[in-house]
Amino acid sequence: MVELLPSLLRDVQRTYARDPTAGRLVVEAYRVTAALLVKLDETDLAWLAVDRAMAAATGDRLLVACAAVQLGQVLRSSAWMRSVLLAAAYRIAPQDLDAGSRQELSLCGALLVQAALIAARCGDERTTGDLLDEAAEMAARVGDGHDHHRTAFGPTAVELARCAAAVEWGDGSAAIARHKQSIRRDGWRLLPVEHRAAHLVDAARAYLQAGDPANAARVLLDAEILAPYEVRRRPAGREVLAEIARDPKAPAMIGELALGLGLV
Repeated sequence: MVELLPSLLRDVQRTYARDPTAGRLVVEAYRVTAALLVKLDETDLAWLAVDRAMAAATGDRLLVACAAVQLGQVLRSSAWMRSVLLAAAYRIAPQDLDAGSRQELSLCGALLVQAALIAARCGDERTTGDLLDEAAEMAARVGDGHDHHRTAFGPTAVELARCAAAVEWGDGSAAIARHKQSIRRDGWRLLPVEHRAAHLVDAARAYLQAGDPANAARVLLDAEILAPYEVRRRPAGREVLAEIARDPKAPAMIGELALGLGLV
């Protein structure tokens, strides 16, 4: 992806210069760019990519909402960002959920999930719960196995967000219970591979919080098999790997992986 992005952005910009109606392509290209940069912990560059996406989306509330999904990922630690995400969500939310399209509900629900995770990081459990409950209502109408507007939004995604929120609060036991329930759902296998792997990294953090390094190692190795770069290259995965590797009871495979990556 890193190798492909420069030429992708160049081609998209050239197309947009010839055809101003191709703004959607610009937004999607910069969404991909921002998502990758977030994974690489390049926040400043990710913010720049999102800013380009938002600029190209101006005037189209649906495209603005699409760009806002990545904006929430970039600025998840900013409390004020929750208001921005909610504003974008409610601008496209159908008045009657049963009459809304799956595309609208997916995008709106994904924004609510992002806002909820910001609330969780700020320690606001009530708001987190309220927003995820609202997202769950939309998810029930969308169902699992879809990826409208590249959100992977659905009931299982909302449950994974509840797990991530519990990890943010430091409640490892609650997060583990959510994790075990979520991976038994039919929708688990329908999620994008990177989504599942990223969740397993969160689950490993939960097991560490609960003082269970053996199971932390187990789920992290599952993530490494599923999507190696989520563990090997993504800072969040590397941090968890290094923490597990420091435990004397860590499996040999964890120690070898951490040593190979220069983490121990």
